[in-house]
Amino acid sequence: MHLFAILLAAVAAIGTISSSVFLALALIGSRVFHRIARQQRRFEATLSDEQLPFVSQLKPLHGLEPQLEENLESFFAQDYPQFEVLFAVDREDDEAAAVAHRVMTRYPERDSRIVVNGEPPWPNPPAYSFFCMAKEARGEILVTSDSDVFVDGNYLREVVPPLLDEKTGMLTCVYRGLNTGGFWSLMDSIGMSVEMTAGVLIANWMEGMKFGLGPTIVVRRDALKAIGGYPAIGDYFSNDFVIGSFIAAQGFNIALSRHIISHVVPPMTFKKAWRRQVRWAAGTRRSRPWGHLGSGLVYAVPGGIFALVAGIMLGHAWIGAAVLCWAVLNRSIEALVIGWGVTGDRECLRRPWLFAVRDLLGFAVWVASYITRKITWRRNGTFELVKDGRVTRTG
Repeated sequence: MHLFAILLAAVAAIGTISSSVFLALALIGSRVFHRIARQQRRFEATLSDEQLPFVSQLKPLHGLEPQLEENLESFFAQDYPQFEVLFAVDREDDEAAAVAHRVMTRYPERDSRIVVNGEPPWPNPPAYSFFCMAKEARGEILVTSDSDVFVDGNYLREVVPPLLDEKTGMLTCVYRGLNTGGFWSLMDSIGMSVEMTAGVLIANWMEGMKFGLGPTIVVRRDALKAIGGYPAIGDYFSNDFVIGSFIAAQGFNIALSRHIISHVVPPMTFKKAWRRQVRWAAGTRRSRPWGHLGSGLVYAVPGGIFALVAGIMLGHAWIGAAVLCWAVLNRSIEALVIGWGVTGDRECLRRPWLFAVRDLLGFAVWVASYITRKITWRRNGTFELVKDGRVTRTG
């Protein structure tokens, strides 16, 4: 029993040190992000409307979801001179198509249309939708986004300018979670605002962006052509990560925009939230196996709990309690600096300690990602993840 307590204390020490280092790296990554954001803002100020290129916005749709109409309308209400909006649905009678039609009629001055792409033949349905829309799009710059995101009116003015540099082949954005109701949805949204964003900021600072984030990926056609187009990513689960990896491998730069996307999180039960989180984590494990393995060291609260248990067993409960308190403070600082300071998530300002709860849940998800092989996709279907991040349909 004594040996077990010592081993537990050792694990707690490793977790506490590694999560503290991660916090320090995240704070530096945040400063770098703000510096780059200022540079982007200055460059945007030098551009006239005539210098801003025509762009095509591509958005796949599938069924109804919370505030869908408001989300879609935000992509029309843009302070940008010239753009078009293309939607894609599998079937003409998809309920989301009716919502898109209503929004389109309110903006007759905007060139917009719906592409019916049929049943996707690729394992990754959104990638196939982007492929079909890209064939009809007129712009040389494609602004792709998910249906469950909301953007501000300056979105295009902020995400397009970095692509004027021919060396930059792609741009992506971090995002805040927008909770639409319920505790488990709140846990999901805080994870987006803090946990996801912190990892992205560190990667951007230490090695530069070599991946994309699904809520928004802006890509130049020449960069897309260089990797073989959308068919090159059609078999992968994490197509957003893969397209960035492939484009970076072709020698293009990938920019991280200063624009923060609002990612709408629907009300969820624990079961639905759990499956969603594990699905994402399992995809990351296949796409970035070593990076995902190392991410197990960034969680602070599990180490604090291990320290408390070990401290009680060894007769030094106050030491364990102190370590647990530091773990909660660690996560609260991260929530304030990243969740509020970078993404502007007000929940992180009001209740930063909630990220400590999310941290514990995130660790459980990380463990579960090494158990899960099969995933259920949003567009009805069961798939199995294979070693390199590809997926194969199993049902």
